[in-house]
Amino acid sequence: MTTLAPETTDLKVQLRLDDGWFTVCDLSTLLPGRGVAALLPDGRQVAVFRDRSGSLYAIDNRDLFTGAAVLSRGLTGTHRGRPFVASPLLKQRFDLAGGRCLDDESVRVTAYEIRTA
Repeated sequence: MTTLAPETTDLKVQLRLDDGWFTVCDLSTLLPGRGVAALLPDGRQVAVFRDRSGSLYAIDNRDLFTGAAVLSRGLTGTHRGRPFVASPLLKQRFDLAGGRCLDDESVRVTAYEIRTA
């Protein structure tokens, strides 16, 4: 999780992958409370979010309950102070900081380290 000041709009959003940092988008493309999907070099998709406080999160975009790549289109919120995204299909909630499903603790999507540069 990274927290940013609203005036920092010329920065790039990057994810840590096995071989280093990968740029996914410009910070200015992320609207608070909404997600975007990005394609990783290995063909997987990641869902990137910016909350209203400026914090950034990145998790796998694939909803493990349906197999659809839709988490970037989910609704964001908080539960007990933890940010989450609810799948737009079956509404399971995934913790944005760690990837754990809040509705079924046996399910977890990958959460990525994220920064701006």
